[in-house]
This record gives sequence, structure tokens and C-alpha cells, in this order.
Amino acid sequence: MNISPQTPSTGFTTPLNDVVAGGARPLVLVVEDEAALATMLRYNLEKQGYRVEEAADGQEALLRVAEAKPDLVLLDWMLPTLSGIEVCRQLRRRPATRELPIIMVTARTEDQDAVRGLNTGADDYITKPFNMEALLARVRALLRRTSPVTNKGTVNFHDLVMDLSAHRVQRNGRAVHLGPTEFRLLEFFIQHPRRVFSREELLDAVWGADIHVEPRTVDVHIRRLRKSINGPGEIDIVRTVRAAGYALDTDPI
Repeated sequence: MNISPQTPSTGFTTPLNDVVAGGARPLVLVVEDEAALATMLRYNLEKQGYRVEEAADGQEALLRVAEAKPDLVLLDWMLPTLSGIEVCRQLRRRPATRELPIIMVTARTEDQDAVRGLNTGADDYITKPFNMEALLARVRALLRRTSPVTNKGTVNFHDLVMDLSAHRVQRNGRAVHLGPTEFRLLEFFIQHPRRVFSREELLDAVWGADIHVEPRTVDVHIRRLRKSINGPGEIDIVRTVRAAGYALDTDPI
């Protein structure tokens, strides 16, 4: 089993209300064909207070999601019948699951494989062998980031603050005025910091997959966003990655 030694008695004590305030316990779908690993994931997730469903292959995963949409999917890359990459791609194509949080679990360690998983639509990834506590921390962080309670409040990145309820943006205390499209674009970036998104992915996320917009339109709005949020003496926090896309990042490299 490709996982670092971890006995079932992990002793993790992070309360579930740190993940989602109120409401039903979050449902996590574990998509894993290795029975022993699936059992260990179920045990540790349930110990943290999550509800857990399992799927042993890609086709079953899609059926499970259609029957009862989970709050998060732990998706193995290598699966029978349908790969994790293809499952992720199909979920992202469907309006009902376009924003479903997905963590890709993979034994592939090459950087291009990680990028491929993220570009397919995964929100995060972790490589085998992994530490169970690290995986649970990623689950908690992703649920916090995508929960409706968080999305209605204030989000921050570097010296930028977005009030999603009041529809206001500030940087270094000064008001930043954005058009509706630039606001949605920044909101998407700030909820997925330091991740690179292609033009096509940004079009699907911000404009919607059912709306036909030329990819170059993204470049226009990126320029407008940059002009608005980057003031004199401030670093450009919208990073261009040649042949890949854009990211909200403080690292220019």
C-alpha cells in the first residue's frame, strides 16, 4: 500500500466545526481501487466527523456523484475502467459538479503530471506515499475555502482584501474599483491562489462553459484587472506563465 505508516489510532483532534460551521456533516467520496487504502481513508475521515462514501473505479465514481453529490472527492489517478483524470474532466464539464472540490491522489511525482491533474480541474493533489495528517489538513483547507459561509465573507491574499458580500476590494487600504467580470475573475483567483489556470479554464470558471467567448477575451480582462489592482510601487500579483496561463501569485518566478 503506497502510504506512509499510519495506524488507525491517529489521534487527530481537529474539530469538524473548524471545517464547516453548522449544517450536515460534509460528505467525502473516496475513489480508490486499493481496498486497504480505501479502508484506512474511510476510518480516518469518519474519525474526523465526515460522512464517507466509496467507489472502486471511475464509472462507479460518476454514478455515486450523480446519486448524491458529495462535498469533496478524493480521487485516485490510476483507476480501472476510467482514469481519475477522465473522471475529473467529466465532473468539470457538468454544471452541477463544475465547482465540486476535488483532491487528486497520485503516485505520479513528475511536475508535468501534477500540472496536468490541476489543469484538468483538480483543486489540489497529493502524492503517494503520503502522511494521513497532511491529507486531512488538505481536506479541511479545501472545504473551508469552498464552503458557502467562507465565500460570503472576506477573503485575503497578500495585501489584497475582497469583501464578497459588499462587492468591495481594497489593496493596502485603498479602494479598488472593478467591473463585474474583473471582480469574478479576481474572486476565482483569490479562492485558488498560486495555481496556474489556462485561458480555457478561466473561461469555463468565470464566463461559463455554455457561453462562447474567444480565449483572447481573457487577456483583455487580465490587463484590466492588473491595471486596477496594481498601484504605484506595488508588485504585480497577477503572474503570467508563458504557454500555460495566469495565476494570483507574489512570486514572479
